[in-house]
Amino acid sequence: MLLAPKADIDVISSLQPLRILVLCTGNSARSIMAEALFNHHGGGRIVSDSAGSRPTGAVNPFALEQIARLPAPPMATRSKSWDEFARPGAMPLDIVVTVCGNAAGEACPDFPGAPRRVHWGLPDPAAVTGSEEERRLAFSNCFEALEAVIREMALQLDAGAGRAGLYHWMTEHSPTQCDRPLGCSSGA
Repeated sequence: MLLAPKADIDVISSLQPLRILVLCTGNSARSIMAEALFNHHGGGRIVSDSAGSRPTGAVNPFALEQIARLPAPPMATRSKSWDEFARPGAMPLDIVVTVCGNAAGEACPDFPGAPRRVHWGLPDPAAVTGSEEERRLAFSNCFEALEAVIREMALQLDAGAGRAGLYHWMTEHSPTQCDRPLGCSSGA
């Protein structure tokens, strides 16, 4: 059997997509929105899933509202455990992205593919209290912060960045968020 040259392993295409797993503790908001955005803006060159260390079992309705803003929202969005992606025979991963401080600090399972790890910390919109309008705004701000950086990442893909290049780009470009009425914070 012939092996592909090393340079071809780094190539990202719909035949060899970049596989990203987005982690958060509950897998109900930030990670779900990031999964949808990676899949949408990746144009088949990124295959993303999301999971949680202690999944809630339900997707936050405000997260679903944000995802519905995409021209072609995904059909099946669900809260799931990271154990699904660590089982024998699971699809190898290229990158694991944590979007909350809790998940970043937990001991993750060994995922197939020996993925590289990136932390994009964002405040939890599900933790915002207040009126429905304030909570909806927190989700909208989080979604927009994720979308801005993921859209920019897609431009890096268009420019020919490979797996290693995208990983390094992701470590240097985390989303920032500004909850206008609640104060500003940036991703860690």
